Amino acid sequence: MIYATKKQGESNERLISRFKQVVQRSRTIYKAKQERFHKAKPRKRMVRLAAVMRATHRARKAKQQFYS
Repeated sequence: MIYATKKQGESNERLISRFKQVVQRSRTIYKAKQERFHKAKPRKRMVRLAAVMRATHRARKAKQQFYS
């Protein structure tokens, strides 16, 4: 559970903004939005394709860094 307690001499606006920051850092809203709809698991073909693309991208980036 996320909460923020009011500090000595703190205004209500500052308390609300501090609470919003805590909520944003905890990524609670992001997780809720992600789980709102069912997301299908990726197919084997797509996983393999993504792995190949990552490998080629990393190789290209390493080569570019070496020659820069």
